[in-house]
Amino acid sequence: MSSFIEIKENVRLAPLTTLEVGGNAKYFVRAENEDAVVDALAFAEENGLPVFILGGGSNVLISDTGFDGLVINIGLLGVSEFAEKDGTSYLTVQAGEDWDGFVAYCVENDLAGIECLSGIPGFVGGTPVQNVGAYGQEVAESIVSVLCYDRRQNELVTLTNADCGFSYRKSIFNSTERDRYVVLSVTFALRKGGEPKVVYKDLIEHFGERQPSLAEVREAVLKIRRSKSMVIDADDPNSRSAGSFFKNPIVSRDKLAELQAEMGNIPNFPFGDAFKIPAAWLIEKSGLHKGFALGNAGISTNHTLAIVNRGGASAGDILQLKNEIQRTVAEKFRITLEPEPVFVGF
Repeated sequence: MSSFIEIKENVRLAPLTTLEVGGNAKYFVRAENEDAVVDALAFAEENGLPVFILGGGSNVLISDTGFDGLVINIGLLGVSEFAEKDGTSYLTVQAGEDWDGFVAYCVENDLAGIECLSGIPGFVGGTPVQNVGAYGQEVAESIVSVLCYDRRQNELVTLTNADCGFSYRKSIFNSTERDRYVVLSVTFALRKGGEPKVVYKDLIEHFGERQPSLAEVREAVLKIRRSKSMVIDADDPNSRSAGSFFKNPIVSRDKLAELQAEMGNIPNFPFGDAFKIPAAWLIEKSGLHKGFALGNAGISTNHTLAIVNRGGASAGDILQLKNEIQRTVAEKFRITLEPEPVFVGF
């Protein structure tokens, strides 16, 4: 076995996730450089093991039986600013960097483009996978390219923004090419001295007519997220979650008209030729309130979209509540809510 990796056995995964639930990994390796990732994948190949790539653990639900294969925990670190052209700065960030730490770094250095994504837990490597977005901004707007290890071709490849197939909470990494690529680093194009993006209702209301600075937008986003327990805080039990558990459903114009004819006004946002309906609104209007609990799993007392571990919850508890929410919303609105987190070991 290569000196680049140390394979551990029966490692607890719950402490490595924000939900703090889940069983053990049969095998586990922390990969702190590209060679370690390649060697770990080779070990899995030689031993016929399934592989799960674990970043910051903020968007996963791991089963109570754990993962019967190799978990590769990405630990590649470093930020390099390699070019500035016509007011645009290009930064390459290793996949294991803390996402919010990188956002803070950009705001401090007057680089606009990801300020509204402050406070989102997890690692940089996870952001292109889900096309992470919040408060009117998505990483797809600033990602130039993604360096990956291609498990099918066994080589390093650089995918352009267009190659990634970004759409709402989606990319090739979590859809058509799921499990093919391991993200190693991401290159962003950010605007030096650029104005912050203030298009989201909460932010527009917060600032009124005033044009805020990048730092003010970051602070406002963090304040709003904290009020909804969407910033990881050891003192806030509501933040023991995977963030927003469901995607905002997208419905056709006809479907929206049909629902509104039946139920009156339904909040919605134009999304191409379709409309996005807030999942949190659907959950509340179906009768599942903040603080609703099933065993040790519950809906956050601060935000209907978050399922929380109330203490001692199992993955089974989380799953049971997820199913109850989906069933209740489907019954009332004939809309199936789609979960955001990745389900591992089920």
